[in-house]
Amino acid sequence: MLRIKARIGRAISAEDGDVPGWVLITVMTAGLVIIIWGLAGPALSGVFEQAIDRVTAF
Repeated sequence: MLRIKARIGRAISAEDGDVPGWVLITVMTAGLVIIIWGLAGPALSGVFEQAIDRVTAF
């Protein structure tokens, strides 16, 4: 019984996860969103304004 408890305890404590990996993925995703938003933001804003102007013209 003690062996089983020891194995379960080691298995649980070994599941620390890869926190630095998730942090890196999150930071890289945020960076990509900022870059894409900076490049495509003005174009998307223009398309949105044209669509709104066409709808309000009716």
